[in-house]
Amino acid sequence: MGGCLSTEKVEPVGREGVDRNSPDAKDEFDGPVKGRSCTDIIGIILLLGFTIALFVLVGRCMKYGDIDRVIYGYDNCGNICGQINTKEEDPKLSCKGGDYSSKKYLLIKEAGKLIYNPKNVNKECVEDCAAYPDYQKFLHRCIPKKSSEVVNTFFSKTGFKDFFHEVSEDLHLAWRELVYLALIALVLSLGTLFALRFFAGLMIWVILIGSCGMGAIGTVYAWVVYKNKKDEQTMSDIDARVATTYLVYAIITTVATVIMFFMVLVMRKRIKLVAELFTEAGKAVAKMPLLIFEPLLTFAALFVVIGLWLFFTIWIESSGYLTYHEPSFYYKKDFAMKFTRWYNLLGVFWMTQFVIGCQHMIIAGSVATWFFTRNKDNMESPILTSATNLVRYHLGSVALGSLFIALVQFVRAVLKRVEDLLSDPQNELTKALFKCCQCCLLCFEKCLAYLTRNAYVEICIYGTNFCESGQQAFKVLVNNALRVAAINTIGDFILFLTKVFVVLATLFFGTFFFENRQGIQHMWVLLSLACIFAYFVAHCFMTVYEMVIDTIFICFCEDCEMNDGLSKPYFMSKNLMEFVQNSNKVLKVGDSQPSDTPTADIQLKSADD
Repeated sequence: MGGCLSTEKVEPVGREGVDRNSPDAKDEFDGPVKGRSCTDIIGIILLLGFTIALFVLVGRCMKYGDIDRVIYGYDNCGNICGQINTKEEDPKLSCKGGDYSSKKYLLIKEAGKLIYNPKNVNKECVEDCAAYPDYQKFLHRCIPKKSSEVVNTFFSKTGFKDFFHEVSEDLHLAWRELVYLALIALVLSLGTLFALRFFAGLMIWVILIGSCGMGAIGTVYAWVVYKNKKDEQTMSDIDARVATTYLVYAIITTVATVIMFFMVLVMRKRIKLVAELFTEAGKAVAKMPLLIFEPLLTFAALFVVIGLWLFFTIWIESSGYLTYHEPSFYYKKDFAMKFTRWYNLLGVFWMTQFVIGCQHMIIAGSVATWFFTRNKDNMESPILTSATNLVRYHLGSVALGSLFIALVQFVRAVLKRVEDLLSDPQNELTKALFKCCQCCLLCFEKCLAYLTRNAYVEICIYGTNFCESGQQAFKVLVNNALRVAAINTIGDFILFLTKVFVVLATLFFGTFFFENRQGIQHMWVLLSLACIFAYFVAHCFMTVYEMVIDTIFICFCEDCEMNDGLSKPYFMSKNLMEFVQNSNKVLKVGDSQPSDTPTADIQLKSADD
């Protein structure tokens, strides 16, 4: 599909039977199609079946689990502190059972040693930590006072030996801080979105300078803290983990800040064009102001999805069969319980992408209606119409599109786990191969996500299924590749920096929340979860402008295909035409067109005429 005044034409989807030379061709298209049918029913069937299976698997874990095992802990016999434990019928498990309702605290002692040795650990439930002068109360545990090393390594002695159990403990300890960080990300994202709507030019400079500034401050802070941690004379296992965490984040922020600085330096001449593009997108938002608040529904849905995932995760980690392994009892998981871990992970990936995809569809449908309406003062509830079309006809398409992205994310997670289990620390070739695979999968995921967003726009315009719409979106993007690179990606870069700004600010607050929090073993996991959630929150809000820009671009290409600007006026506004012409001059790119086409001398007609 060519651009405006291009001689190369590709007939858009949904108009195959229309004679473009007929007298009625001018009025052949007056907005997103009205007569629609359900698309990709198989997608919604797969989603429902997957959800039912997930609840069945988690229900089984709940049957053989007890969340109090994580919250209160259990002793060497498997007795949960603070409650009445039932007797086991198996004689080998006769140790378990008894009334521990008065023994609410778990005490862990290790024969006077500070280095953890499972064979020397004694775990018992006690009534009060005050009876042990060297211990203090902390979340139903008796924590040693003697040294920071004992306190920091305490949670690795509760019987939860693997990584998942330790992370479950950390989540239980720091869930309030995670909620605070989520609220901080919400406030920052919402405030930035409103500022972009009313002060586009100023906010673009604030975002550019702020992102580089936050990156520089975060880089210096991470390196300084890492050096201080490294220079400490005595360092426990947890302190070493914290130092390593700061080293990793220091390297990441250094690289990211340098890249951002050079990208801003290269793109400095295009800032004015970006401001014009955001102003044009702001017109659509001004006509449909409720679009700004639509991400609040997405945020609420994501909050429920992430909350259920954490709730299911804790239940899964609390499941197991009481088993004896010298020197004590522990709860062993069978294959189904271990499988549920990964199934639950795939579920959160899929549902997260599904929720975000629904937001894409609502925004794309609303903006497409605005774009293809000549009298933009006479629109009838475009947001409600778009949401109705989504629920009635296209949930299956969103389920299918989100599944493809979730599968790629899941493969990346599995590959990372395989790398942790199989890679030899001394084998640099293996490390390089895994990193190469991760990089390729990440690039594929980003390309797939971008194509999926544009496929949603085609679905909103023509009501076709996901695969057909994806094919049409691919044609549009390929035939307008120069414009995609020169115009569309500039706005995406600014919006990406906005997300980076929100994530960096959340990370900055998170380090203060978790650095001095007692009992946390894997601070990097909590920070990563907070940053991921902050990115999703920022993504939900910034997607308003991102989808507005992407939808306007696709609609612009379709408009160029349908009309010629002379006998058939364009739907686009004069400002959008001027923006495209100015961007082609400044960026020195444009669609291919014959050299003898007098583009500068043709007076085009738009929806404003």
